[in-house]
Amino acid sequence: MSFYDKLKTLNIELPAVAAPAAAYVMYAQTGNTVYLSGHIAKKDGKPWVGQLGKNMTTDEGKLAARAVAVDLMATLQAACGGDLNRVKRIVKVMSLVNSTSEFTEQHLVTNGASELLGEVFGEQGKHARSAFGVAQIPLGACVEIELIAELA
Repeated sequence: MSFYDKLKTLNIELPAVAAPAAAYVMYAQTGNTVYLSGHIAKKDGKPWVGQLGKNMTTDEGKLAARAVAVDLMATLQAACGGDLNRVKRIVKVMSLVNSTSEFTEQHLVTNGASELLGEVFGEQGKHARSAFGVAQIPLGACVEIELIAELA
């Protein structure tokens, strides 16, 4: 089953790739490794604003992280020349969670992205990961995630 079949089964349509919001590119490739810039969570096309532990729950954060993973896959598809089937492996995910100093479930929030990547890419989607709590993210977004992948 191709990655596209898995996306279709999950009823996921990849969006258009977002434009950079500052002085950077959405991805950079060296050799067979592609580095995707951080993508912020969006809801209804706008930054998904909130702070975990203050006005967002872990489950809401997990949904936001899942939404980021969909956007990351769209950018990854562009980096693959339009063919996600070139993904050999998702190597690493780094997640920044806008959270209070008391909130300690950043890893559970980040599972929203990790679990979706596993569903779509199977064994190739298993990755190393870091999840951090931060005081703020650009535009007040609740979650920002970057990704490193190996291409065939």
